[in-house]
Amino acid sequence: MAISRFKALDLAQNRPIAHVKIPDQKISEYYGCNTFNDDVMKSLLSPEAYKKISDAILSGSKIDRDASDEVAAAMKSWAVSKGATHYTHWFQPLTGSTAEKHDAFFDIDYKTGKAIEKFKGSAFLVQQEPDASSFPSGGIRSTFEARGYTAWDPSSPAFIMENLGGTATLCIPSVFVSYTSEALDYKTPLLKAIAQVDKAATAVMKDYFDRDVKRVIATLGPEQEYFVIDEALFNARPDLMMAGRTVFGHAPAKGQQLEDHYFGSIPPRVNAFMVDFEIEAQKLGIPARTRHNEVAPAQFEVAPTFEELNLACDHNQLLIDLMGKVAAKHKLKVLFHEKPFAGINGSGKHNNWSLGTDTGINLLGPSSKPKENLRFLTFFVNVVKAVADNADLLRASIATPGNEHRLGANEAPPAIMSVFVGNTMNRVLTEFEKNKEITLEKGDNVYMKLGVNKIPPLILDNTDRNRTSPFAFTGNKFEFRAVGSSANCAHPMTVLNTMVANQLFTFKEDVDKLIAGGQKKELAITEGITGLYLISKIIFEGNNYSEEWVKEAAKRKLSNIKDTPSALAIFLKKENVALFEKLGIFNEKELHARVEIEWENYVKKVQIESRVLGDLAINHIVSTALKYQTRLVDNVRGQKEIKIPATLYKPTMDTIKKISEYTGKIQTLVEQMTEARKKANTIEDSHKRALAYNQKVKSFFDPIRYCIDKLELIVDDDEWPMPKYREILMIR
Repeated sequence: MAISRFKALDLAQNRPIAHVKIPDQKISEYYGCNTFNDDVMKSLLSPEAYKKISDAILSGSKIDRDASDEVAAAMKSWAVSKGATHYTHWFQPLTGSTAEKHDAFFDIDYKTGKAIEKFKGSAFLVQQEPDASSFPSGGIRSTFEARGYTAWDPSSPAFIMENLGGTATLCIPSVFVSYTSEALDYKTPLLKAIAQVDKAATAVMKDYFDRDVKRVIATLGPEQEYFVIDEALFNARPDLMMAGRTVFGHAPAKGQQLEDHYFGSIPPRVNAFMVDFEIEAQKLGIPARTRHNEVAPAQFEVAPTFEELNLACDHNQLLIDLMGKVAAKHKLKVLFHEKPFAGINGSGKHNNWSLGTDTGINLLGPSSKPKENLRFLTFFVNVVKAVADNADLLRASIATPGNEHRLGANEAPPAIMSVFVGNTMNRVLTEFEKNKEITLEKGDNVYMKLGVNKIPPLILDNTDRNRTSPFAFTGNKFEFRAVGSSANCAHPMTVLNTMVANQLFTFKEDVDKLIAGGQKKELAITEGITGLYLISKIIFEGNNYSEEWVKEAAKRKLSNIKDTPSALAIFLKKENVALFEKLGIFNEKELHARVEIEWENYVKKVQIESRVLGDLAINHIVSTALKYQTRLVDNVRGQKEIKIPATLYKPTMDTIKKISEYTGKIQTLVEQMTEARKKANTIEDSHKRALAYNQKVKSFFDPIRYCIDKLELIVDDDEWPMPKYREILMIR
């Protein structure tokens, strides 16, 4: 329930800094202590069962019933020793958040009525059957077909979630599928995409560069941006409570223009919160290492060390949940919406992605050795080519209601997908394309005139980090900066890995044909790379925020898809459906279902924002403004009665007129917005309904906001009903 502005301000300004209990041990001693990790499995499982689990993690092989029962017994024993009383399959449905249903570690013997311990592998660890009827399915099944299955993902360690009140729950990372086996989550397609990029990249490595490579691992380091505000101020803003963002609010005199918040001293209360959630994260094996102030006031960032992609996605979702729980202890609220406040930076989730081998080679890491750089260029150019050919699909992967507010704003990458490679790599690629002559010398090293052997050994130091690029090479990885703060990393990473896997398969087919035709391997690889260098249209080294780039991108025929419904429709293009079906990531039914879910989600999010805006505009702002106007009218009437010259109270009369103008406009616009919403709701087609909400309903947001923000500057500060930006953002 919302509380009054001044009570909220009083609470926020008088919060003590919460005490944080710092562990007695070093981080290395308690790191991962709440995870059923490799060391725990080694100590509790028989060698045979441990090997089966390890093989399942590495190769995806099936775990037999005996082994799963042994793992379940060990896992239950370990969890109970940690204080766990319940267990849950922890999964990621298409709601955008995680899901869990807690079951106790016991059952009742129906014969004796006594409680008995119960947690068997085949029955409880490996698979469960939650009610799937209320989760989004996009028409993939009828409502009465409620059955869905969660299945254990052994590649992501089970963990103990310590709850408030001293209880704990064993959480088992799981996939979630329908009764008819279609994926109903984010994890299932991600695992498939990871397997495909592993297969494609490993084939290239084994046949062309290193036969000892058995596996290629996709890695991820997601930098998470977020806002932190006081809990009371959050509760005093119904728009933040229900929509996750403010639907109005005049910019404060001091925002981020001085750039003094960026990397500044972390406010003590926020620092205590950060220390607290980092300790809990480290217990869960989440490698949170970096914390700092971001550019906008009240905005911060946490960044982890790189991990295997599936685990990194799980950890990011877990971190978001954990931060919210820890924030409550500190009477704070964490905002993950991409654009909670107008006029200042929004929040992203920078996905730092790379590929590495099981032998320890970063395939996107340049080297001073020519042959190693041929390997580097092979993977580097193929990734850029994958983006060049599938730029719209990459754009679709980040299309969400929240990110629509952020993309193209003055602090975020635009909706135009492009790749930044840096001056050094741009020069190398240009020279490489110009000069295709190669001489083979001792040891099969490949030397190219002005080519590979000229790449500086420390490209990392020669590559600028372009903060305006949506997809940038940053020395030894690519940074997908356009992902929204609240997004599940698994979705854009599923798309990226699918694109790259497909490109690598195609590249290998082409090179194999050249080799079969009699060309030497190195020459064939080089010709394959130069044949791919039709990627210049996607590479842009300048300021992506500029109007010049928008014009230049149009000349290059690069898409600038600004609205979410249109971006999502890209998934349903024939060539994209064929791509996902070809690699077994999604079938056509699953893909259509997901897009239907996203369109429906878009409608609901905009609908909620519209209702919140209309309610606050009429019941809070207009009513307050009219009360203040009445006071001004009484003031003018009094001045008239005592014969004050009209010229002296003319400014007050002008203010009265402005209030009438703005309140009248608000009332008219809210009525029109409501009618537009009603009309949109009658549209049966999901895509058309989503477009109607975007073009007809959402179009009223800014005009209504403009009037409200003007009134905020007019109405007596003591009368304004909700916390202002200067209060929300500046009070720590």
